[in-house]
Amino acid sequence: MGKKLEWRQAAAIAITVLFFVFQAYLALIKQFATMLQAPLHLLFALTLVYLYNPPDKKYRKNLQKKKGDGVTEQELNRFAWSRWIDIIIYVCVVFQLYYILTRYQTLIDHVMFISPVDTLDIAFMVITVVLLLEAVRRTLGAVLFGFILLFVVYAWTAPYLPGILYTRGKDAAVMLKQFTEGMTMGTSGIFGSPLQTSANSLFYFIVFGAFFSAMGGGQLLIDMGMKVSNKGSGGPAKAAVISSGLMGMISGSAVANVATTGVMTIPMMKKVGYEPEEAGAVEAVASTGGQVMPPIMGVGAFIMAEMLGISYGRVAAGAIIPAVAYYFAVFVLVDRLAAKRASRLDGSVDTTIKVDRKILPRLYLLLPAIVLVVFIIKGFSLMRAGTVGIFGCLICNVISYFVNEKKDFVGLKGVWECCMDGAKQAAEIAIPTAACGIIINVVTGQTALATNLSSVISGLGTDHLFVALLIGMVGCMLLGMALPTVAAYLVGVILFVPCIRPILIDGGMAAETANLCANMFVFYYGIMAQITPPVCVASYTAAGIADANAMKTGLKGFTFAMVGFLDPFVYGYNPAILLVRSAAEIALGAAKLLCGTYFLALVVSGYFKTELNVVERAVLFVAALCLISPELITSIVGVILGIALLFVNASRKKKAVKAA
Repeated sequence: MGKKLEWRQAAAIAITVLFFVFQAYLALIKQFATMLQAPLHLLFALTLVYLYNPPDKKYRKNLQKKKGDGVTEQELNRFAWSRWIDIIIYVCVVFQLYYILTRYQTLIDHVMFISPVDTLDIAFMVITVVLLLEAVRRTLGAVLFGFILLFVVYAWTAPYLPGILYTRGKDAAVMLKQFTEGMTMGTSGIFGSPLQTSANSLFYFIVFGAFFSAMGGGQLLIDMGMKVSNKGSGGPAKAAVISSGLMGMISGSAVANVATTGVMTIPMMKKVGYEPEEAGAVEAVASTGGQVMPPIMGVGAFIMAEMLGISYGRVAAGAIIPAVAYYFAVFVLVDRLAAKRASRLDGSVDTTIKVDRKILPRLYLLLPAIVLVVFIIKGFSLMRAGTVGIFGCLICNVISYFVNEKKDFVGLKGVWECCMDGAKQAAEIAIPTAACGIIINVVTGQTALATNLSSVISGLGTDHLFVALLIGMVGCMLLGMALPTVAAYLVGVILFVPCIRPILIDGGMAAETANLCANMFVFYYGIMAQITPPVCVASYTAAGIADANAMKTGLKGFTFAMVGFLDPFVYGYNPAILLVRSAAEIALGAAKLLCGTYFLALVVSGYFKTELNVVERAVLFVAALCLISPELITSIVGVILGIALLFVNASRKKKAVKAA
């Protein structure tokens, strides 16, 4: 068994080194043509994914869990025959490498529908699609695999389907030629913008996140969050919100946030009286917000910038106010939940959170993140900014050798582990990113589905922006429940942005602004779907740490996340919060958004100074909705309604205190 594991480890080390050399060459020397750069990036990712995920990996893990250390060699090797599958896969990868290196110039010069397509091109397409789908199945499970496979089947059966699914048929040979061209011979399929973004920026930011966290920066952010939340009710829950928000600025991953901050905040929440499901839900909701928190945000934000043709700094800037509003709402929610609990228990059960190490001597660890943000703001390429950030982490690591008793110092072995971990994470991101190119090409290039569906949705939402946004929200939520964030965003862009954007433009919004608003809307709800049952990975991860029921944690998390559901609707009615208007309009829009999310947080928590009854919650909900519209009269009505109700609630509290 040892030797079989060793060869995979040795191969993974070799591929990781080559992967880093390749990406370093792109960042420090020069970039290659897209049709050489993107395929090579994908081949590195595919190889690493197959090395880390052998076909019998799940069986061996389950066997170890059931029988512990007493597992026999025979039992471990029950599916040894399946490893021949990987041998065939590695042979196919070698063929792919040969094809790319010998034909990349032909691919660059290829003219769609005119240049010839031969047997070798078709073989490369089939192998690439099959290997990509199998890699998706091994890393992300059967749901996304089945979803993508459904689109592949649809591409070939569309001429025989009714209604909006119908697409005019073509000769089989013509269809095969166009399918091959679209998937692997141009930049509209697998090697399109999403995969190019993975090669040009995501790799560097993922590696930066691995270095920053391992070298003390992540722990510093967590400790800062805990220190700030030490006073007042709901301390551990507030620590979860603040720490996850700070950590989310760097990681951009809900699951990574839960895994890093949750192991500390969830046990603390349970210790002071939170139910396991409640503790897990708070952490999941707080961690999910990291995907909308600049400067790094989620993977989809990088792809959004690429697809919109604008700088990533512009996307990140537009996300600042909505992200602050999201965390503000979650913070208010946990504060009011803690106050409700304290009122029922006739006193607070919260305890002081202890932070063992001083914050000030470690602030230098934030320099790489600060430098990264400065480079983004100054307009440097994301590739260059990420690379500088990585070198910044290494410099801070050297400083750590001489200060703080070497507590944050990571030796050569630790640096190498960061490289291995970063490369693995980058590979696992590249796979679904590339696989979504299959869906994009089928929907926009091979069939008329995007046009047909957009026409139907636009018909339902014509002249009614709220209806169009509502359809987009429901659609993105349904898709996001089954797909990872990047896939949910990309499918949402294809299916729902085309129906939202024209209505925004008809309402007087500039085309560029409408494009950004529609994309941010889809991106946001694709993320919110990640904490919506039945598939809510962040909630399930938190449930595992909290030793809680996974489905109950997911449902509780979805309820808590509703405090942020107002944000995207405000984009559509008032794009000023995306920083596209005057300073006065931006300030007014931000104030209304914060006020609306505050009311919504009180609705979800059911508590202000005393518990809110059903009627009071309904009135507050209406007040929050009134603040969506940019019209002054509705905003004034919303503010008056909300403040009046809170005044009544506070008066009831005073009367109760006097009576007592």
